[in-house]
Amino acid sequence: MTSPIPAPANAIPDRAAINRANSRYSTGPRTPDGKLRASQNALTHGLTSRIPVLPTEDPDAYQKHCDQFREEYKPATPTEQHLTQELADTAWRLNRIRILEAKLLDSATSPRSNFQLDMIDTHRTLATLGLHGQRLSRQFHKAFELLRAIQKDRRQQHDAELARAAALLQSHTNPSIPYDPAEDGFVFSIDEIQTAARRLGRQKQADQIVREQFRTAGGRS
Repeated sequence: MTSPIPAPANAIPDRAAINRANSRYSTGPRTPDGKLRASQNALTHGLTSRIPVLPTEDPDAYQKHCDQFREEYKPATPTEQHLTQELADTAWRLNRIRILEAKLLDSATSPRSNFQLDMIDTHRTLATLGLHGQRLSRQFHKAFELLRAIQKDRRQQHDAELARAAALLQSHTNPSIPYDPAEDGFVFSIDEIQTAARRLGRQKQADQIVREQFRTAGGRS
């Protein structure tokens, strides 16, 4: 009997045949529910997509969700608007994770499922969702801290400019010539400045009363 001729050492392996052989040992999802989840993973979570709303989600609910964030943070500049939108989109995705987790656990424990195999698939998917949740939580916190810092700085600058305008109004000594805030580079209306001036006057009176009370209490001691 003729012995088989060994393949030359430099023969090119049939990669397609090797892949087909390896696929027979795949340990992927085996139950109908597990296979369905695996086939739809890329579509169902959409946690890395640039588009925040999935085709299966309600766009009106998303719009209401965004409106609530704009109402809460009241962005006044393009940067603040961008950060507020980022907060809304990140929160929307975080809420999606909670919904997906609940659906996964419900599906894995349904009477028609292969409990052991489905729980293995579920644990893997939950771990993936957990990683996405951690990333999104960090993203939300970072955007929130940046937005809060920017708005705090803007408010402080606004209050300082308004106080300066109010002081200039109080020093305006010619009643025959109306004070024009624009001449001093202010964008406030005269009503805003007058309100701020009255508030400053009340604050000065309150500070004076506190100083008098402190001085009187010190004299009695």
